[in-house]
Amino acid sequence: MKYRVTTGGRIWEIEIDGDRVRVGGNEHRAELRSVPGTPLRLLVLDGGSGAYPMENLARGMWVVQDGGERCLVEAIDERTAHVRSLVGTPAAASGPVPLRAPMPGLVARVLVEPGEAVATGQSLVVLEAMKMENELKAAAPGVVAVVAVAPGQTVEKGVVLVTFRP
Repeated sequence: MKYRVTTGGRIWEIEIDGDRVRVGGNEHRAELRSVPGTPLRLLVLDGGSGAYPMENLARGMWVVQDGGERCLVEAIDERTAHVRSLVGTPAAASGPVPLRAPMPGLVARVLVEPGEAVATGQSLVVLEAMKMENELKAAAPGVVAVVAVAPGQTVEKGVVLVTFRP
């Protein structure tokens, strides 16, 4: 099956055949695993050379973690892409998605407060996991609505740390 994947203003044509995925002429082995007890999925490429936590926001819309970076990804099949080309694309939802813990850990620092405007890529929370600090950043601009954690608090993977309003 063929898909059109859009992220960061770039469009990728992807073909999936079982566990083989072809992107731009390069073939990879891929597996999408559930993360027990969370709404997250884990995309594992080439047997573990890359692992990316993913959260499904809505049909075809995902937030993908790459280290501390979060990006919004839209993946639609070729039929849906064709239909959209004929009837037009609905307006995309704007504004940031909630920041969730990509792993269990200890909140080392909270770098924002409610009412604060944030920019794409701005550091929001520092999460310590396995004695390493991970800066979690905003995927899109917005205004902090709620900071749901405090320094010193332990969190489980998938827990909402910060929510936003557009």
